[in-house]
Amino acid sequence: MVYEPREDSWLLQRLVKDMVCADDRVIDIGTGSGIQATTALLMAEDVFAVDIDPECIEQLQKKEPRITGIVSDVFANVPKDKKFDVIICNPPYLPTDDREPKDSALATTGGAKGSEIIERLLKEAKPFLAQSGCILLLYSSLSKDTPEIIEKEGYTIEKTIEAAFSFERLYAVCLKARVI
Repeated sequence: MVYEPREDSWLLQRLVKDMVCADDRVIDIGTGSGIQATTALLMAEDVFAVDIDPECIEQLQKKEPRITGIVSDVFANVPKDKKFDVIICNPPYLPTDDREPKDSALATTGGAKGSEIIERLLKEAKPFLAQSGCILLLYSSLSKDTPEIIEKEGYTIEKTIEAAFSFERLYAVCLKARVI
């Protein structure tokens, strides 16, 4: 199931427009509809898109063949020698809800707490992140421990765009790895 753009996608898209530069190498993890990858392609020429769902990659490459598509569970199939200046991710971030159908849960549910995929992404991203690179990440107030995970995994928040909705607050953040 392709995750169609919604408020969270548009919020993260604003950050992508602000942060991607012409010579950046960009990867969009969990690309879904491809909104972030195609937005990045407006500024940068070297854009990769990753999704666990082959249908997402197939549809994106039909729409925009200049984007390199990879079917992968997070970074599992991304070539190990690749470094990216910008890693973009609008991950599934909602806590598990047994009432949600399985096909839509794949696009929306980030685990029991909602932050498990975010934690995995931040752990796996470091070898793929260029030295001065950043991660553009979307998360929700419903996945309450995300700020602690960001800190624990060694990142700092450099920029935040947020929006409030009736039942949650969304955050699009630019993360930098802390230099030790």
